[in-house]
Formats: sequence, structure tokens, C-alpha cells
Amino acid sequence: MEASYNILVIDDDAFMRDACNQTLSRHGHSVTLAQSGRKGLEWLQRWSFDLILLDLKMPDEDGLSILATIKERDPEAIVVIITGYGTIKTAVKAIKLGAFDFIAKPFTPDELLKLVNRVLRNRQLAIENLYLKQRLKQESRDTEIISKSLAMDKVQEMIAMVAPTDSTVLLQGESGTGKGLAARKIHEMSERHEHTFISVDCGSLVKTLFESELFGHVKGAFTGADATQRGKFEMAHGGTLFFDEISNINLEVQAKLLKAVEEKRISKIGDHKVVKVDVRIISATNRNLQRAIADGLFREDLFFRLNVVSIHLPPLRERKEDIPLLVNHFLADFSRKQGKPIEDLSPDAMKALTAYSWPGNVRELENTVERLVVFARNKTITTQDLVYSNTVLSSVLTREPLRLEEMERLHIMKVLQRTEGNKSRAARLLGIDRKTLRTKMKKYQIQSASA
Repeated sequence: MEASYNILVIDDDAFMRDACNQTLSRHGHSVTLAQSGRKGLEWLQRWSFDLILLDLKMPDEDGLSILATIKERDPEAIVVIITGYGTIKTAVKAIKLGAFDFIAKPFTPDELLKLVNRVLRNRQLAIENLYLKQRLKQESRDTEIISKSLAMDKVQEMIAMVAPTDSTVLLQGESGTGKGLAARKIHEMSERHEHTFISVDCGSLVKTLFESELFGHVKGAFTGADATQRGKFEMAHGGTLFFDEISNINLEVQAKLLKAVEEKRISKIGDHKVVKVDVRIISATNRNLQRAIADGLFREDLFFRLNVVSIHLPPLRERKEDIPLLVNHFLADFSRKQGKPIEDLSPDAMKALTAYSWPGNVRELENTVERLVVFARNKTITTQDLVYSNTVLSSVLTREPLRLEEMERLHIMKVLQRTEGNKSRAARLLGIDRKTLRTKMKKYQIQSASA
């Protein structure tokens, strides 16, 4: 089915307007007709059009003047000039003034359609290019590595050195340390940055579908293969293919992966045709692959092929100076997304976040900050918010020396959490009456969703 567009036809000739209307409407376009430049400008004030067909020669009106007004109001407007044989020079002048193209009368319906389709196809490509540029800008922001630690400085230095090459990279480190972010950064800084970055989550794929996901399959290759499908290798052609948690790939597929990486050729399941692929391979793992090799779970030859350049991502507990930077980065991001004007954290709250060991690393910190923003009641997040949001940081807070009132407030909040906000049950557990509990909640500005 052809795409449908809104098209405005400005022409004083009723026969020409009707001919354009019939031709374009028959192919699914929505056509608006204007018998004069003045009427056309009125329509343009009320509606948005994908294409404007403008006759240059209209009684008592200067087509070039109408064109100038249109482009002044909307510099991105796409205008195609309708011109007669004697006004070709004027049409060329119109193009210099911003018209996209022109068509000379008389023209056939096929000639009109070909021109309109070409113009609109170019318009669509321009929109897609703009979208791609915006997406690349966003991806550039998304791959920013937030750090001031020496450990991460070394990582960024290695990324900067390896990115311009085509070398295979193995990223190692605990879960949540940012291996995926590092892979995207390498791609963004490489010569392949204008091509596709394809990520394969090897930990979430069903083992029996690994081969199909990587190499694709043809229709009827196996039960359920209702259509031919491209694999990740083909999808990443010209770009980067990232294997996240590569140790989860079974040995049989590892052998085929090794062959694909070495030969840069693949075949779909059920097809003998060989397809050339040009991809850069980046892999990541939180496991010790050499131990997996010793246990017979990972091929040694594949390991050597993937481990050309090895980059280790340090855990967050080894770069605690980065925690405040990351917290403020995530805080600004989630505050914007949630539409909540959270400004900062109290010194005690930041101290608690920095003191925690973060076994889930940056990913755990990011999730914690998001949860804090969701539950925050004021512009500044406090230790009270840490407990209220049900984070694991309660244990850190209780290890730190706190004032008696702070300890009482935290204890009341924990009991309210345990009773799911039921004040009567909470009062009984605390050994006080409901009225005293309400007084203390008011004093400490504790809120509860349930009565």
C-alpha cells in the first residue's frame, strides 16, 4: 500500500485543479484545492501539507511572490512549481528561491505521479536522515562514561585507543559494571559509527534458537519457521555485533560462531547459500572464561579469537569517588523523566550511598536512584527517603552513628513498612497508642498511604 500524503494544489485553472485532484486522490493522497495564491496562503495558515503544487502564472498574482511568502512562513515547505513552456526561465528562478522542482504543462497523470512520488520519497529520506542524526546525538549522550576515578580513566584511555581499529574486543567485569556502555562507546568512536550496533543478550536467548538468532533461517527450515529471517550477523553488516554474556552460548554454536568470525561468511539455517558479512565483534562476560575452558564449557580457540584486546571494567566498590557523580547524573535524568523537581541529596543520604558496597554495581545504583526519585516527597532526598523507598541501604544507615530522634524516625518508618502503612498495627508493635504515633509521624513528616 502506497503512503498517503496531504497535498495542496494552488492553480487558477479549474481543469488543471480537477486533473491533479483526480490523479492524486486515486492513489490515496488527500488533496486540497485553492483557486488563487491568496486562498492557498489561507489554507497554509490552517493546515500542514507535505507538498504544495503552485502554478506560477495566475491572473493578478505573482507566483514568485506567493512562493516567497510560503518559504518565509515555513522554510521547510516543499513546493513544486507548475509552469508553462514560456515560463521555464521563471521556474528556474523559482528553484533558486527555494522551490524543490518544477513540472511543465501539459503533463500526463503518470508524469505527475512520478514527480510527486520522487519528491515525497526525497522528503521521507530527509526526515529519516534528520531522525538518524538526532538518534546519533542521543546515543552519544547515552554513551557518556561518568567518572573521575583513575581506574575508569584507564578504561577510557583503552577505549579511545582500540575504537578506531577493527580489533576484536573482550570486555570483562562483574554484572552491572557498564560493559554494554563500553561496547557502545567503542562503536560510537569507531569508523563504523554510522552503521548498526546490534546487541545479542546471550543470557536471555533460548539455547535451541541461538543459531537462528545469529545466522537467520529460511522459511520451512524447522517447525515454526513460517518466514525467512535475517540473523544478527546480517543485521549488523558494516557495523558492530556485541555479544553480552557470551559464556552462555553452547559449545555447538560456539564452533559455528568461531567459523563465522574467522571466515566472515555465514549461511542461514536451511540454506546452502553463503553470505559475506562485515562486522566488528565485541564480547562481554562476567565469568572467568579461562576457568570455563578448563571445565570444558568454552572453546579455547574461540576465546583466543575474541580476546585480541581485553578491557576490564572495575566494580563500583573500587571506584567510590565516582558514586556522587553517578548519583547526580541519575538523579537529574530520572527527575526529568518522572517530572519531579528533585534537586539533590542530603549529606547524610549521599554518605550512606557512598558507604554501601554495591554488589550490583552501577546498575544497582541506577535502579536505587530511580526508586528514590519515585518515592521522594521533597526537593532534597534524605536518609528518611532511603528507608521509605525500601532500599537495602537501611543496614548502612543503622551502622552509622545517628542522633536519637533520627533513630526513632527510621524505626517508625521500618515498622510502618512492615505493617504496609497500617497505623493501628504499627502502634501496637511500637508499644504506643495510635494518637502518639500520629503525633510522631507529624513531627518527623512521615507519610503513610494506608490508615
